[in-house]
Amino acid sequence: MTLKSYIDLYTLLKNDVTTPQERRAFGLAHEHLKNDPVVQLQAWRDAHLQKLERPLLSERIDTFLYSVTLAVVIAAFILGLFSGIALLSYNGHEPVNLVYFLAMVVFLPLFTISLTLFSMLRADRAKNLLVHISPAFWMEKAISLFSKHISIDPESFRINPLLANWIIIKRSQMAALAFSTGLFLALLGVVATRDVAFAWSTTLDVTPEAFHRFTQLVALPWRSWMPSAVPTLELVEQSHYFRLGGEVSPAMIDHASMLGAWWKFLAMATLFYAIILRFAVYLLSVWGVKRALKRALLTLDGVPHLLQEMNEPLISTHEEEETAEITASGMLPNTHARLDRSYEMIQGWSIDTKTLSVLADTFGVKASRMAEIGGNNTLEADQKVIDDTEGSVLLFVKAWEPPTMDFMDYLQALISKSDRIVVFPVGTPEADFKPSSKAVNVWVRKLASLESDKVEVKA
Repeated sequence: MTLKSYIDLYTLLKNDVTTPQERRAFGLAHEHLKNDPVVQLQAWRDAHLQKLERPLLSERIDTFLYSVTLAVVIAAFILGLFSGIALLSYNGHEPVNLVYFLAMVVFLPLFTISLTLFSMLRADRAKNLLVHISPAFWMEKAISLFSKHISIDPESFRINPLLANWIIIKRSQMAALAFSTGLFLALLGVVATRDVAFAWSTTLDVTPEAFHRFTQLVALPWRSWMPSAVPTLELVEQSHYFRLGGEVSPAMIDHASMLGAWWKFLAMATLFYAIILRFAVYLLSVWGVKRALKRALLTLDGVPHLLQEMNEPLISTHEEEETAEITASGMLPNTHARLDRSYEMIQGWSIDTKTLSVLADTFGVKASRMAEIGGNNTLEADQKVIDDTEGSVLLFVKAWEPPTMDFMDYLQALISKSDRIVVFPVGTPEADFKPSSKAVNVWVRKLASLESDKVEVKA
């Protein structure tokens, strides 16, 4: 399930003109999907997608979102690249203070990741401050601002706020990943093209031993398998820089070749804290979007009613009281008051098999085979159905269409192949298949002319 599918389903439901009978027919045809409503809705969307005007609203929104996201990611990458170059700028007189770079690739990612995880816990709330202060939040505002470029009315479609929160979180992680990648490439590029001397300096009262313990803690994820990327105590001591008169101490000059060894530690710190951890949070956000999509889909306006009509039998209003009254009047000499639970075959005169399945489901009858007869069928096709007929047959007919000679000829041939035929005149779907008494009487009087004990009428 994707955002495009969500928007397509929203648009279809907003303009849906399918009848309850058509929805139930679809549900019966896809009964194996009944226990997975999301997949069932996806199948319904695929079956009706051709009804939507082109270009699809989902395609226009998706294209616009892609363009905006791409612009944000590129901007974040460029910002990260130039930020890294600025932090690592070396004028040849003073060493590069690695504390600034560490703050950018360790402390800032850990802080923002913590905020992201907290915002994920609160993402199910429509008003989530941590989500809405994210730069990616303004992407949704951009849709409303520039909606004229994708030909949509901003009031005609609004994404579920809970789903929008997760989309914003996901896109924020994409931007953060691009920024961190820019920092990482800047570090590699500067180290490869320049002879950089790293040092650490802070106004806080931090001893080399304390700073070494800090670096050991930072390097915990890789120090056991990549010791060359872990600074030694000697390196920490020799690279401690004091801004006294703006001059580098003679000791640092003597160990200048050693100061460049910091780049491995900085590279691993960037790779692990700013990229790997961020990518893990990104994967978590992808899972959150999928979960939110399913929840938003099932709560979309019209979806609960659609699922109900697809998966629950239509309620028949064919009242037995009317049948009893007509039978008692003596007008229906050959009627059948009740239906059996099952028949050898269910047939429909000019009624397709999808509608037959809905009728059978509505009136609680079953059959191993169903067949459409009459209508556009050839005589050969109808004869084949007759040849394959045996046992009891339930024959649905349209009550508002009086029996024709073609039908009477077919029924006469069917009598010789079956043990019992129940003719069931049904009304229109709009009337819940309930026929009028006048229409039923026309059928009964006509069928009575057959004078066959095998033919019965369900009135």
